[in-house]
Amino acid sequence: GLPPRAIARLGVGRTFQTAATFRSMTALENVQTALLARDGLMFRAWRPAARHAAGAALDLLDQVQMADKAAHACGALAYGDVKRVELAMALAAAPRLLLMDEPTAGMTARERHALMQLTRTLADTRRMAVLFTEHSLDVVFKHADRIAVLVRGSLLAEGAPAEIAADERVRAAYLGTEAP
Repeated sequence: GLPPRAIARLGVGRTFQTAATFRSMTALENVQTALLARDGLMFRAWRPAARHAAGAALDLLDQVQMADKAAHACGALAYGDVKRVELAMALAAAPRLLLMDEPTAGMTARERHALMQLTRTLADTRRMAVLFTEHSLDVVFKHADRIAVLVRGSLLAEGAPAEIAADERVRAAYLGTEAP
């Protein structure tokens, strides 16, 4: 396969199940670090994150509703806020496709829906596709346009949320009832 940098250059961004931020760095510095990586300057010691593209980083934080916490260390932020910083980091390279691995794991229902609604808004305004894996069915049915249901690695069903909700095979697989 391709190395991560080559995949990113093709327009693919990602977030992780467990937020991947630098806890001791501020939200702004985390996004600046992502911009350093985007600009190919990550390993140039003379270019610390704190001096790179502060305006662009603050704009990305504003897009994820975190500009007011730009100076806070990620280790001191609430988990939902850290996930927003991670989203800003993923957006730094202006991906055309954003892959999100269980983006709402560990969040309250209110936080889950707020993050996914924000993601929807960003996807629409940036004309970006989003592919997310998620175990919270309330998130899946409320925020996905299309759903693919996997059972033990095999595709069981694919379609619009209403189709999937009505599919007896999906019900049997996830609720333990007998398939028709």
